[in-house]
Amino acid sequence: MNTTPPASVANAHLAKRPTADMHGLTLAYGKKPVLKGLDWQLHPGQVIGLLGRNGAGKTSLLEAMLGLRDLQSGTVELFGESGPQLSDATRARIGYVPQRSDLFEGFTANELLAYFRSFYPRWNTAKVDGLLSRWDIARDQPIARLSGGQQQRLSIIRALAHEPDLLVLDEPVSSLDPAGRREFLRELVEQVLDRGTTVVLSTHILSDLERVAFNVAFLRDGRIAVQAPLDELLDTTRQVTGTREQVDAFCTRHHAQVLQRRVHGNGHELALLTLPPGYTADEDALPQEPVNLEALFMELA
Repeated sequence: MNTTPPASVANAHLAKRPTADMHGLTLAYGKKPVLKGLDWQLHPGQVIGLLGRNGAGKTSLLEAMLGLRDLQSGTVELFGESGPQLSDATRARIGYVPQRSDLFEGFTANELLAYFRSFYPRWNTAKVDGLLSRWDIARDQPIARLSGGQQQRLSIIRALAHEPDLLVLDEPVSSLDPAGRREFLRELVEQVLDRGTTVVLSTHILSDLERVAFNVAFLRDGRIAVQAPLDELLDTTRQVTGTREQVDAFCTRHHAQVLQRRVHGNGHELALLTLPPGYTADEDALPQEPVNLEALFMELA
């Protein structure tokens, strides 16, 4: 009897597998905890904006996910493989732009890209040539003599050149001017639409996230406090004010979820609530306001 599942069933199973699956990640620097039993999943085709205050641990989380930082405890799987024991084939499916450029400054752009091309069977020479020309990067000039923005663009080209299935970007546009950021974001969107790449983008430039991020994840107190589709989060989240008893009664009546609450003065609270689809205000509704991404960042991060 043949027990091998049909190809369609096998492919459907693979399609459901998370790109990255993290459980119980714990990391501390000395006595300072950074990640506190963090759980997080990334799925194919998602663009996730990772948000958090300075020092929240965003870079540490991204490095831990990629196996670049040792954890005290927890597990990481990328494409179904254990993070510390990734095969060369799986590593070749990952692109990474670190917060600080790690380019070989004595190389030229051509030499650097030729070196990395030898590690990746899926290297797209046409894409590389097109981006070098479009972004006006000198191919035969030492990298040390390139501007900060050009070096950052070269780091991005290196990460995109092998058409990764997981692209991790840690503050990738901090040295780019507005025009450069727009060009990069357009390239990023095309990468996702054409290939279904999973993208994690950490940035403080909220307007950039609003252009490309389908999902946002807020890192706070060592855990992912909230992750949701950005449009849905903006559509269903409201700031309400009232006493704690009024807020609790409002949540019970409308099946709302409290995302954050803090004392607002005069015994009142300012609460951030997620309301169910189809919510309509009634005569007992508390004073409430819609929120934007900046307000969500201030409250949730």
